Amino acid sequence: MHILLVEDDQRISNFIVKGLTEKGYYITLATTGEEARTLVNEQNWDLILMDIMLPGINGIQLTQMIRYKKNYTPILILSALSESEDKVEALDHGADDYLTKPFYFNELLSRMNALTRRSKFNFDDKTHELSVASLRVNLDEHQAYQHDLPLDLSPTEYKLLVYLMQNKNKVLNRTQLLTTVWGINYENNTNVVDVYISYLRSKIDEKEMIHTVKGAGYMIKE
Repeated sequence: MHILLVEDDQRISNFIVKGLTEKGYYITLATTGEEARTLVNEQNWDLILMDIMLPGINGIQLTQMIRYKKNYTPILILSALSESEDKVEALDHGADDYLTKPFYFNELLSRMNALTRRSKFNFDDKTHELSVASLRVNLDEHQAYQHDLPLDLSPTEYKLLVYLMQNKNKVLNRTQLLTTVWGINYENNTNVVDVYISYLRSKIDEKEMIHTVKGAGYMIKE
């Protein structure tokens, strides 16, 4: 695996590079957002590990730039910012997971393995299009449509819709949705799932397609 590490703190980058190199990973280090942007544009990566607080272009801005170019390399944010708002912002702008510093090295490995397994599953999946009634998602284009008109969805809204459509006619509870779509452990009483279901419904003509199953969760039905 070829991993791009974007980190300006030498102590942290030395720790990560040493540990991952010993595990057999190939690591390239970028210490600024500008340097990372060039490397992302010039090469393909299996995974990007990225700090938020960087000189020049910060991690959130860089993530937006990467996703704007329809590059869907898994991005794991490593940040000392620990508030839920910071995590939500990173995920909403296209990050796949978020790990708060300081962290145990084994947890970093576990998060990396989960992301690469998910990425491999998506790559190997021969289904390039999902459809439910008037909704259609082209996975190659990373674009959702309704009545063949493109829907303007945020990265998180898109991931949520795809997961619902991949499991159409099945009830998905909040824990399943949080784990798969957001990839981090929120407190149990968070309402982020309900909020994003509401966002999705507001952008879909047939709002009743996404059903609330009391005491259980949500599902999308044809």
